[in-house]
Amino acid sequence: MLSALQLHSRGWRVSVFDSGSAGRESSWAGGGILSPILPWNYPEAVWQLSRRSLPLYDALAPELAEATGVDPELTASGAMLLDPDQIQAGAAWCAAAGLAAPEIDAILQTRGPSLPGLLLPWIGQIRNPRLGQALRLRLRQLGIALHENTPVTGWLRDGGRVAGVDTAAGEHRGDCVVLAAGAWSGALGALPVAPVRGQMLLLRAAPGRLKRIVLDGGRYLIPRRDGRILVGSTVESAGFDKRVTGAAREELLAFAVGLLGTEAAGQVETQWSGLRPGSADGIPYIGEHPALPGLWVNTGHYRNGLVMAPASAELLADLMEGKPTQLDAAAYRLGAGRL
Repeated sequence: MLSALQLHSRGWRVSVFDSGSAGRESSWAGGGILSPILPWNYPEAVWQLSRRSLPLYDALAPELAEATGVDPELTASGAMLLDPDQIQAGAAWCAAAGLAAPEIDAILQTRGPSLPGLLLPWIGQIRNPRLGQALRLRLRQLGIALHENTPVTGWLRDGGRVAGVDTAAGEHRGDCVVLAAGAWSGALGALPVAPVRGQMLLLRAAPGRLKRIVLDGGRYLIPRRDGRILVGSTVESAGFDKRVTGAAREELLAFAVGLLGTEAAGQVETQWSGLRPGSADGIPYIGEHPALPGLWVNTGHYRNGLVMAPASAELLADLMEGKPTQLDAAAYRLGAGRL
């Protein structure tokens, strides 16, 4: 949807096809943290897209809220890093990147003592289901054709180029086609994109119970404005199986109880899962498919689709128009070693 919005803003006539409801897969299921989780553990190309996206969100979120009446709840909540094995590396990386990261004593309102940690005030969040709702409404308002529950079954060809899509509802032709099908992109574009299941919990809590995102041991807590707290997440190779499991519930709840206290055990509201589009190296694929001219891809964002999304859409549109790009596009290109 962000790719469609970006292209429309540049004068393209755009149609969107979704096999289900727009924005209901991993975009809906994630947490909406606007940073890679421990960015120093990711390739530099992931951080560059993430950093470029932050000011784009600052402009996009209020525009969507005003235009649609749905506030994506962009929130400068900051984050606390509590993992003792990551604090030194995190502090060094932040210093090199010119980002604030003061050491703090984190008080989480548990019965135990405060915990040593690192404050990452530049990490914010967006309420991703509301972002999806707002984008869907905005596309409709702008007259962008949104074909939901319309799976793409193949490509139309014209002189060796991809020139449209074949769907259960018929053929649709265009000058270019963008493949942005998340975990399902691999089968459509012969790409090394595989589904990676992530399970989450939602806890009931009073507003203000937790003020900042908490990062610890590969897990996280995300406080929403209404007080609810997201607990995430698992990383599982389970194919396209989106079923939730009791083992994941116990694991995530134990993490939450360890930080918030035993009262969190009785506050579980719901559990769900989503399928992340995992690429081979954690870096998304953005650019024209080398074996399928006319087919452009924007996929493989793994755990960081929300934070990289605006800059990914911008980069894609610049490449499609042959314009200079804000970032070096080579790291995201498909080709030798990445196909």
